[in-house]
Amino acid sequence: MPRRRCVHQPAMLTPVSFESVQAEAARMTSRVSSNTAFWLPVWTLAVRELVRFFRQRTRVVGAVGQPLLFWVLFGAGLHGSFAPPPWAPPNMTYQEYFFPGVAVLIVLFTAIFSTISIIEDRREGFLQGVLAAPISRLSLVLGKLTGGAVLAELQAGLFLALAPLVGLSLTLPAALAVLAFLLLLAFTLTALGFLIAWPLDSTQGFHAIMSVFLMPMWLLSGAFFPAGETGWLSWVIRLNPLTYGVAGLRRLLYLDRELPVATGLPGLATCLAATCLFCAACVAGSVWVASRRSSHDAR
Repeated sequence: MPRRRCVHQPAMLTPVSFESVQAEAARMTSRVSSNTAFWLPVWTLAVRELVRFFRQRTRVVGAVGQPLLFWVLFGAGLHGSFAPPPWAPPNMTYQEYFFPGVAVLIVLFTAIFSTISIIEDRREGFLQGVLAAPISRLSLVLGKLTGGAVLAELQAGLFLALAPLVGLSLTLPAALAVLAFLLLLAFTLTALGFLIAWPLDSTQGFHAIMSVFLMPMWLLSGAFFPAGETGWLSWVIRLNPLTYGVAGLRRLLYLDRELPVATGLPGLATCLAATCLFCAACVAGSVWVASRRSSHDAR
């Protein structure tokens, strides 16, 4: 019998019109352009904050020098009268207890100095130019917050290098966890500073709010003195969102030890959840105030 030859039929290609290819290329180009239009202002504003900081070296003295001076002077002055809280490791000194609070204070000061530039930018006309540009307000907010958070992370990280002086030895995983939590806290406090500074038109008003709101917020976070078990002050410390930032940093510094849950020292999961919620609320509030039209934007 003669053999049959198998003839393979070529696959039928679906015809593609030039218009469909052109439309797909336009969609891809639009997607890339929209991503660039969103992230390029974020990068530009963040780099501007870093450049401005390194050109104004006196800000380093204000953000790092004063908390470091507090740590040395208060640590020496209150060393003899300090009574460690029940959850404290054995032989805890006041300088050791005060150490996480000073790191948070450095982050707070850096956030204040970075967001007070919003008032200066409005006065100099730079902010009006940014608001007139075709960029989203979310890009504006993220750019300012990223620059301030990176600066706070750098300065607080330098201070954490002094941890061995108070008997704190950090392993590499613990150090990375501390830096990651500090970055979250820095982003949160910078967003809080942005939320406060945006409606203001004078640096004097910002310093007044700092004196009556931000500094007491830090003092009542368990950073300066341990929280009591009873009384109205213990409830103020419990309701203070910064308490969970200080306590979370403290727990990460003692990651190799089991510290009991107590007033002023919640569990690590609770600290992380509360700080994330506080961060989300501050960022959302910053975007909201930046999206509002006001007479300040035209000045």
